[in-house]
Amino acid sequence: MSGAQSAAASRSQRLARLFPEGVPTLWCPSITHYDRDGGIDAPRMAAHLKHLSPSVKGFLIPGSTGDGWEMDAREIRRLLEVALEQAVKVKLHLLIGVLKTDAEEAKQTILDTVAWLGVRTGLDDPEASLAKARVCGFTVCPPRGADLSQAKIGEGLTAILETGLPIALYQLPQVTQNEMSPDLVTDLASTFDNFVLFKDTSGADRVALSGRNVEGVFLVRGAEGDYVRWLRHAGGPYDGFLLSTANSFGHEFHRMIQDLSAGRVENAKQVSERVTATVNEVFGAVTGLPHGNPFANANKAMDHFFAHGSKAADVLPPRLHAGPLLPEEVIRAAGEALTRHRLMPARGYLE
Repeated sequence: MSGAQSAAASRSQRLARLFPEGVPTLWCPSITHYDRDGGIDAPRMAAHLKHLSPSVKGFLIPGSTGDGWEMDAREIRRLLEVALEQAVKVKLHLLIGVLKTDAEEAKQTILDTVAWLGVRTGLDDPEASLAKARVCGFTVCPPRGADLSQAKIGEGLTAILETGLPIALYQLPQVTQNEMSPDLVTDLASTFDNFVLFKDTSGADRVALSGRNVEGVFLVRGAEGDYVRWLRHAGGPYDGFLLSTANSFGHEFHRMIQDLSAGRVENAKQVSERVTATVNEVFGAVTGLPHGNPFANANKAMDHFFAHGSKAADVLPPRLHAGPLLPEEVIRAAGEALTRHRLMPARGYLE
């Protein structure tokens, strides 16, 4: 058996241990809810995760949509405490986002988090500790730099993969200013069986469309819009989605995936078109805001209605990590888009 075949076989066994019921097709990088003083709003986070849990079984916390690039270590630790408690309660799979621009810093953060999880679970063995906490791995991006060669990017990611812990690689050129090439991703997949998942939010989809054999790595798409054609169920190159808009449309995406699995392609397309139109409008409404990122801002605006339903207009807009509330005109635009495309919830999950 060649090295690549050996890595693929070992990866398959590892994925079976991490996900006894199969890797979830739908993942969500949860938004982070804040109270009026700027702290993590634990009850609100719990309500949001519980609301999504029938349809979304995998969460990335913190991801870009959850302000993972903006938070300090104290905030992230508190957020993880809340997420870990809910993951056990409602049986979710949790990918811990380690969003650092430096590979060595990312590696050390992962090791520190594993040690913390060991204390939290009372288990010395990292694999057993992660399993008890329902943590299925750590998500990292390439080191940041537009001038980094593929060899330099690979060097940083290799150091992280050499920990032996389950790792998801995240293609996010909007932040890192570079991309992992199909060759690099293939080489890493053939070498490391703990490289278990690859997320691409670039919108270019070069790795998935390259036709290269990534040896059983689970491929998820993070770019928004025109959802149906990207899944393997419809002849596309991806195994699943890891979508910011699953914060609001988790149930719609779940139904769309079920329709595709059952061959009801037209039904799936209709859902995809309505969600795509809504997402485009709301993302347009948050363009140019001075605080936050478009993924977080747009999803907070839409979730405001899924949380409060018909009372949303009478509730203060959600707080951003930087402190300000989302502008009322953004909330109004989100409500109009949801109504126009028949996606406004009949009742909020906080009502």
